[in-house]
Amino acid sequence: MVDLEALSQAIGDLNETRVLALLNDFVATNPDREEAQQVVNACQRGMTLVGDLYETGEYFVGDLIFAGELLNNAINILKPVIGGENNSKVGSIVLGTVQGDLHDIGKNIFKSMIEAAGFEAYDLGHDVTPGAFVEMVRKVKPQVVGMSGVLTLALDSMKAVIEELVGAGLRDSVKIIIGGNPVSKVACEQIGADAFTTNAAEGVKLCQGWVR
Repeated sequence: MVDLEALSQAIGDLNETRVLALLNDFVATNPDREEAQQVVNACQRGMTLVGDLYETGEYFVGDLIFAGELLNNAINILKPVIGGENNSKVGSIVLGTVQGDLHDIGKNIFKSMIEAAGFEAYDLGHDVTPGAFVEMVRKVKPQVVGMSGVLTLALDSMKAVIEELVGAGLRDSVKIIIGGNPVSKVACEQIGADAFTTNAAEGVKLCQGWVR
């Protein structure tokens, strides 16, 4: 069995060579699915370390992007053992940068981190209409909806999405988190979201708390 603590630390250190070597050695031992799930959990704990280092200013945006790619590579190595992705999923989230806003780097970082934390992410892209959010929520029945925006006008678009979810009778079935430069406690309350964040790592923790 792989040293789970060493694996988590290697991911926290962004040591790709060490992570891939540990995982390939592990898979070569023909582990069972339960052992593989323990390794997936260790990978996710490593991502938490990355988020903590980002919060303290030791890691930067590029480090978060790299960490998300590293975790995706790790899960791909483990897929033959865990029998697909669903075993490691803790919940689902519909994501998008709202209508009128084309900025999606923050959303993409959050997507990488939330997937590494075990969520199934349905990414609608950028400049997403309220109707597209509603349609996807109706289709996949997620636990969480995440909306991102950098421009101030994004706040009006976020409010429009929530109003359409209310009109469709879907608002009470999901938690809603908003993120980006213009969001604040006041904006969150005015829009009618459940939480806001300007920090991807913090946003992941909020979503994890909702699905526990």
